[in-house]
Amino acid sequence: MKKQKPTSVELKDQIIKTLQEIYDPEIPVNIYDLGLIYDIKVSPSNEVTIVMTLTTPHCPVAQDLPIEVENRIRALEGVKDVQVELTWDPPWDMSRLSEAAKLALGLL
Repeated sequence: MKKQKPTSVELKDQIIKTLQEIYDPEIPVNIYDLGLIYDIKVSPSNEVTIVMTLTTPHCPVAQDLPIEVENRIRALEGVKDVQVELTWDPPWDMSRLSEAAKLALGLL
């Protein structure tokens, strides 16, 4: 029997789990809980758009991290296409940290 493609909601859940496996090399927190992911859109045909930022425009992985995100999401079963948009507006700040990130960083 042919496996059904994941729904947009199921795929978004898989995307979030995958993003939680990608870590900022300077901070021991994944990029999702760090608040670097501003938006995830999954179209009905499973085309994915991710809007993300970095902690600073001078981040040493500024060239590599968006490519890693694109490659990891593109590898998920059911993803038709991926577009990663890097934005600096609004700039990242510590208010974007999840509770888990604050706990991991000793801020709680």
